[in-house]
Amino acid sequence: MTIEKLPSGRYRVKQMKDGKIYSTMFEYKPSKREAEEAIRKVVDEKSKRINGNTTFRMAADQYIDMKRNVLSPSTIRDYSRMCKRLSPWFVDMLLDDISQVSINKQINEISADRSPKTVRNYHGFISTILGTFRPDLKIYTTLPQKRLNEPYIPSDEDVKRILAELRGTRFYVPIVLACHGMRRSEILALTPDDVEGTTVHIKKALVYNDKDELTEKQTKTTNSERDIMIPPEIADLIHAQGYVYNGAPCSILHKLTSVEEKLGIPHFSPHKLRHYFASKMLTITDSKTVQALGGWKTDSVMKSIYAHSMKEEQEKAKRLAVEKFQKSIL
Repeated sequence: MTIEKLPSGRYRVKQMKDGKIYSTMFEYKPSKREAEEAIRKVVDEKSKRINGNTTFRMAADQYIDMKRNVLSPSTIRDYSRMCKRLSPWFVDMLLDDISQVSINKQINEISADRSPKTVRNYHGFISTILGTFRPDLKIYTTLPQKRLNEPYIPSDEDVKRILAELRGTRFYVPIVLACHGMRRSEILALTPDDVEGTTVHIKKALVYNDKDELTEKQTKTTNSERDIMIPPEIADLIHAQGYVYNGAPCSILHKLTSVEEKLGIPHFSPHKLRHYFASKMLTITDSKTVQALGGWKTDSVMKSIYAHSMKEEQEKAKRLAVEKFQKSIL
């Protein structure tokens, strides 16, 4: 046991026991008996720890391993990445030392350069780990306010011009399928065997796992398993070429971006073509049918897209009304 005076004037007592160093602080120089008693209390308190010397990083790794066959490979990949991107001081903290204060500090650091949605994802990950290993800890973090998302939904003219530009390339079929409400992961998993006549059977998806390897899994939700109808010429093209898409997954986004730049079309990702599909179908049929065709679990996405589409129509109506008014007085 050692008793040392620190520059601050306080005294630190240290003792090694069973290969571990225990320490405590005094405002004055303690007697040997006081120091021994204080160290004994520290050792007793440490032994009562539920999680021993388990750090947040170790707990996260355990959680990921125990859920590896339950969660989606892409979710496992996201969790692994999140753990690596959290602050070192946080992931190396002992689980039993983590408090609401340390969670607040970590979330504040993350919020400096990430969107509110991303921050909420990180907080959800932290809460999941602590909820499993520290169920006694009540978490009540204040999170950044959500931003109103106003996604650009391409017009019919945008889609026609893009498809005309892509015709004859390997990107033509996947973009057509995206226009029919398919997710990228679903398109990547498709083979000609999944196309029967003009019907596409969507039963699987291809995603990246935590080793950055493409792996086949079930669709995103049970609602995502569905059949959709495609134009006969697209079905014939798939069978004629012997594949749906044979390139790198990221190349679809890169090609679409380059075509948008070439044609002077506002940028949007392939996933926004699902929004285009929903917005068009909502003008033709009811939301439940659109939900089934697109494989959405709930109709919340359709409602948000419909609200956005209606807002655009309202803006057009307001502009026309103002223009008509101005012509009457000017």
